[in-house]
Amino acid sequence: METIHEILHYYSQNAGYVWEQFYRHFLMSVYGVLFAAIVAIPVGILIARHHKLSTWVISLANIIQTIPALAMLAVLMLVMGLGTNTVIFALFLYSLLPIIKNTYTGIRNVDPALLESGKAMGMTKFQVLRMVELPLALSVIMAGLRMALVITIGVATIGTFIGAGGLGDIILRGTNATDGTAIILAGAIPTALMAVVADIVMGFVEKQLSPTKKRKVKLQQNTAA
Repeated sequence: METIHEILHYYSQNAGYVWEQFYRHFLMSVYGVLFAAIVAIPVGILIARHHKLSTWVISLANIIQTIPALAMLAVLMLVMGLGTNTVIFALFLYSLLPIIKNTYTGIRNVDPALLESGKAMGMTKFQVLRMVELPLALSVIMAGLRMALVITIGVATIGTFIGAGGLGDIILRGTNATDGTAIILAGAIPTALMAVVADIVMGFVEKQLSPTKKRKVKLQQNTAA
């Protein structure tokens, strides 16, 4: 109970600072995933088209994922220096695997009969991709983005070690303070809440984009009409 009072006291005394670090932490995570999506979704589509490439690309992304976060930041710091950009690039690298893998899986699992129907209607390859494959694979791709965002929120906490800020700053202050349990929790609790809320929101969006969900909505609309 005393720890809870100490946490609340810390928040009341440092509300502006906590909010600033929360916002900074969130932006770093979002930018890392956003930049990864810009690269990984086209790569996932490419390897779905050229299946032989998939093993090499996914293996490379797997290797990146296995590198410890501190080691990754240490190497990138030597090249890019200290600061936010280095952390965002590290988060970008960690986000590649789930997005590439889910994009690849989503595109590969589209019913071949639907692809043939599209081609029979005279669609070009790009039209088939835009009007058939991507809409059907979108919920699977969103699941990859969801996983990547949760991962980056956790990894972003160590950005404090290279001067990037974020909620890791608060946690680090707690580890350096005498009896700093309350300060550590003051940084850890918002980080956990951010990850949970991001997971719930992205999960909701994923369900809304599911082809099954869309089919049910159309059936309900047709029934009502």
